[in-house]
Amino acid sequence: MLTAIPGIRVGHGTDEVGCTGCTVILCPEGTVGGVDIRGSAAGTREMDALSPMHLVPSVHAVLLAGGSAFGLDAAGGVMRYLEERGVGFDVQVTRVPIVPAAILFDLRLGDVTARPDARMAYAACQQATAGPFQEGCVGAGTGATVGKLFGISQAMKSGLGSAALEAPGGVKVAALVAVNAFGDVRDPATGSLLAGVREAPDSPRLADTAASMRCGIRPRGYRPENTTLAVVATNARLTKLQTTKLAQTAQHGLVRAVCPVHTTVDGDLVISLATGEVEAEPDTLGLAAAEVLAEAIVRAIKAATSLGGLPAWRDLERDSSS
Repeated sequence: MLTAIPGIRVGHGTDEVGCTGCTVILCPEGTVGGVDIRGSAAGTREMDALSPMHLVPSVHAVLLAGGSAFGLDAAGGVMRYLEERGVGFDVQVTRVPIVPAAILFDLRLGDVTARPDARMAYAACQQATAGPFQEGCVGAGTGATVGKLFGISQAMKSGLGSAALEAPGGVKVAALVAVNAFGDVRDPATGSLLAGVREAPDSPRLADTAASMRCGIRPRGYRPENTTLAVVATNARLTKLQTTKLAQTAQHGLVRAVCPVHTTVDGDLVISLATGEVEAEPDTLGLAAAEVLAEAIVRAIKAATSLGGLPAWRDLERDSSS
């Protein structure tokens, strides 16, 4: 899990009735951040602060939220929580918390008026843990779906997943991801489809988005409603430029598990965090980040449960074994 990185804490805010939520990642002091945005429909706040060219040297928290652009307001709750505790960039008269935020579109599932707000994000900060946390249809993954070639009625439920690994020398790399992709999710080890577009609203059979598009099938309905949001973290000591490169390399994890990915209707992005405890070789870190991100995506699918009338992977597995 992402909390395998010492000092990282994760908290969720979840609205199961409205089918939306947010996830907060609280960072230890001195954490360096980076970002790589590949999709063409991203919704973000404070991402400029992660640029190697930006004055701000570190990041204090990250917010992932549903609610489309409305969900960006939830970042104010994280800022208030941190400000009350004296955490932030020192501007002499006060400390300004640096909280990059990214949102996904979940307004078609549940209540369209239900959106993550500052109160929900503040509460998520209060219950943030450095230990194991829930995966599946929680936090930013509450309203996440995959396989929307034929619209939401033939999509499947996805969610939030996390994974981690430890390399020689005490180097740790971890990922957290909310999977709300236009495309399907495949098992990177076998290439088999796990979840995605279904042949009909009442069918458990998967249609294969990429194969359908290659045959000339066009997307139906409203399309700009997708995004996979990921955070990769390491306890390695990296510069801001190296941390940005880590985010870029970690994108290969999305490529391995989501197809198609980085489309014009996805806001796919990876935020990277480096807490600076141990020395590590940057390219080796990138390989590990791609591996754990792909694993986290699979976990997001397998931990999801049916919600909003959409089946999840475990429902299809049960149907096929009965």
